[in-house]
Amino acid sequence: MLKVWLDKNRDIGIVLLRLFVSIRIILGVLDNVFHWEHMIVFRDFLGKFHFPYPLVGAIISVYAQFIAGLLVLMGFRIRFAAFILIINFIIALFMVHLNDSLESMTPAMALLFCCIVLLFYGSDKYSIDRFMHRKDR
Repeated sequence: MLKVWLDKNRDIGIVLLRLFVSIRIILGVLDNVFHWEHMIVFRDFLGKFHFPYPLVGAIISVYAQFIAGLLVLMGFRIRFAAFILIINFIIALFMVHLNDSLESMTPAMALLFCCIVLLFYGSDKYSIDRFMHRKDR
């Protein structure tokens, strides 16, 4: 009985994952979006890891995460948004966390793998994408 209910409602699990990932990502960059001094701190952080053009990289990373996070939250263009986030987290892992312990890499890796799941799964039945492509509208 439980298995039947879970199979019938599997999209609820993806919605919960989508909500968690998007809210976490948006909250993680919100201070940089609304406070330039936080963006400068992020620029300096990237500079310590020898990113070329750290201010440009900081702005691209922050706004990519913010916009992709909003898209995932709304369930619009989920695969595209997940792909953008995957690129961002791969760069973060290789440029910033490569010499970290597995424990310190775990938050970035967890978000990376959640985004990979969203890339493969795509739209759930509660997403704007699915609503827009319904044949019975």
